[in-house]
Amino acid sequence: MKKDLYDYELIPDVDMPAEFVQRIKDYDELDDSSVDTNMARRQFLKLSGIAGGGLVLAFAMGGTPRAEAAHHGSKKGAAALNAYVQIKPDGTVVIAAKNPEVGQGVKTFLPMIIAEELEVPWESVSVIQSDIDEKRYGRQSAGGSQSTPRNWTPMREAGATARTMLVNAAAEKWGVNASQCRADQGQVINKSNGKTLGYGELASAAAKQAIPDPKSLSFKDRKDFKLLGKFVGGVDNHALVTGQPLFGIDTQLPGMLNAVSVKCPSIYGKVKRANLDEVKNLPGVVDAFVIEGNSVDGELKPGVAIVAKTTYQAFLAEKALQVSWDKSEASNESWGDFKEMAKEVTSKPGPASEETGNMAQAIADADQVVDSYYTYPFLSHSNLEPQNCAAWFRNGKMEIYAPTQTPQAIAGPVSKILGLKQEDVVIKQLRGGGGFGRRLINDWVCEAAAIAHKVDAPIKMTWNRETDMAHDFFRVGGFHNLKGTLDKQGRLTGLQDRTIVFTNKDNGRPVRGGGIRGGNIQAPEIPNVRMETHQVPLTIPCGWWRAPTSCSVAWVFQSFIHEMAEAAERDHLEFLLEQFGQPRHLGKKTARDFNTERAINVTKHVAEKANWGRKLKKGQGQGLSFYNSHLGYFAEVAEVTVDSSNRVKVDRVVASCDVGMLLNKSGGENQVEGSIVDAISTLAGQEITFEEGAVRESNFDDYPLLRMPSQPQIDIHWLTTDYAPTGLGEPAFPPAVAAVTNAIYNATGKRIHTMPISKEGFQIV
Repeated sequence: MKKDLYDYELIPDVDMPAEFVQRIKDYDELDDSSVDTNMARRQFLKLSGIAGGGLVLAFAMGGTPRAEAAHHGSKKGAAALNAYVQIKPDGTVVIAAKNPEVGQGVKTFLPMIIAEELEVPWESVSVIQSDIDEKRYGRQSAGGSQSTPRNWTPMREAGATARTMLVNAAAEKWGVNASQCRADQGQVINKSNGKTLGYGELASAAAKQAIPDPKSLSFKDRKDFKLLGKFVGGVDNHALVTGQPLFGIDTQLPGMLNAVSVKCPSIYGKVKRANLDEVKNLPGVVDAFVIEGNSVDGELKPGVAIVAKTTYQAFLAEKALQVSWDKSEASNESWGDFKEMAKEVTSKPGPASEETGNMAQAIADADQVVDSYYTYPFLSHSNLEPQNCAAWFRNGKMEIYAPTQTPQAIAGPVSKILGLKQEDVVIKQLRGGGGFGRRLINDWVCEAAAIAHKVDAPIKMTWNRETDMAHDFFRVGGFHNLKGTLDKQGRLTGLQDRTIVFTNKDNGRPVRGGGIRGGNIQAPEIPNVRMETHQVPLTIPCGWWRAPTSCSVAWVFQSFIHEMAEAAERDHLEFLLEQFGQPRHLGKKTARDFNTERAINVTKHVAEKANWGRKLKKGQGQGLSFYNSHLGYFAEVAEVTVDSSNRVKVDRVVASCDVGMLLNKSGGENQVEGSIVDAISTLAGQEITFEEGAVRESNFDDYPLLRMPSQPQIDIHWLTTDYAPTGLGEPAFPPAVAAVTNAIYNATGKRIHTMPISKEGFQIV
């Protein structure tokens, strides 16, 4: 049973796109010691010349090997776009970025891996966004902090293969053995006489070399890295700061019309009737019609579409639209009802979903028993760029221009909804202004396609902020009735969690991001653990939110462990380290299994960097927290000042981070800082509530983001280890909330049991 408790779950395997399900299964094959375990699954496909000479190198991940000659500008020239690496005769190096960019930096750091192994200076590299094509590029998606672990080895192979072929070409020209040559910053050097040949000079000759067996490749030693681990700005930074069009919402197509959609406030309500004729007569309005929907979760919702010449005219027409809604199949759920129900339900024993040891005996033998109740709300993703998508149905094909996290998951549902062949749905991926899990589900893309299918022109559909907030796939709220036991020595001997697990009405499985397991406690030394889960059906749609599950339960368990340390009158750092036990790797010792050594190291490190336990002024406090999620190990210390009116200033957050090798320091800092700011936003005042199935919050005035004056100083410390690099989009978030609330307790003596803290009379300033 204990094995199950600590078999860590990265993302619950619940109603996920097929590609995500497969990727989770693939995690078991990841070796966290180094790299190269997946080499045999990939085959290099192609070596081709381009116009005027040069080298084009491509490969597929998990695909069927193919080999065909292709020449740039020929009928088969499009195949050259398959390339990850192109080296032109003038020395220009072009690297394709294959995954969606939603602000996590993937468009920069994946090409950096290739450039490092290829041994070229970053200044000579040009990065292009690839097409969407699974046969050519393997899986293309952004989510779960998985882009790094999934692509680390394939990207290294791509760079090392091209480098090897360039070296072999140089050796052939010089008539020496390849071992007498080495690559260095865009050139090959003859070690015996110091002669050099640039990559541009070698590109055409390299194109004639045999593709090396992947098993024969040698990779650079990490100590020799010149690019990885350095501070490299994003490849889109200049375009971003100069306002150039990059995002989905920037899309412009010839003759494009603009569309909005209006859906029932009570989620899943349908249209009875609407004043469509009146709306069609409004200035600029081209058409207005009912969308029936297809009753499939995550696909096409029912509503009314309005198409106008400008987005502003469409928004004005939306205000004039009057709809009578059929709510017979709509949600009638209310947050207030759930809170009352949960308090009652979790006060009673429930079925044990997991248990190790004997919790009843632990309670009977305890010197002290502590009871506590924690609540956190539903949350919205609230991407700064609301959902939008351009679509154009022409010549029997549906062209889609979408800032999505799962572009390869679009063709299936769109073709089904419109009665098209999947190959007739063409996806163009665009940069997204934030993802955080919202753009894993393409309901809004289906909606844009359905509108475009009825309009003889390209359209761009844009949700306003209110629509975006009301029709999200929300981070699920939760309730935990906890009981902890201490012995006479102040050791934590047992932990019991009676909680609610919201389930889908259709299949009875936990909603997305709603599964809770014993492994979420992350304290393997507790001898007795009991998880009791009461299942409650839910209609409100839920989705993966930044650090799914971890983003909420880390606060619960890391707060409660601190609560137990206080009850035991022991130092929190000492008490937390005790829960990890001896340094060891649990479970199957794969990357996803808990490694207490890494947990201990980051926790001790952050305590040292934050000067843990130092004497503070009255009203000041320090709070500690740890969490392992999405393969990353993070410990954080927050420092706060609280005045007599419970106004909280988060002065500083210190983070110690172990994600194996850090690929890009710039991107890494960006993700850690963003995660901590997001975490403070959620604890400050964010809450999604609903009444009779309708969301009550509508914009940032009642769902506030953290403002710049409130941002704390954030000190980031990287523990570079020999483990394979992991993603950074999520793991810095989970420990941050508990670090702040533990600090508030340290400063005031008041424990925060309800999120956001505004519910308990505190205010972040």
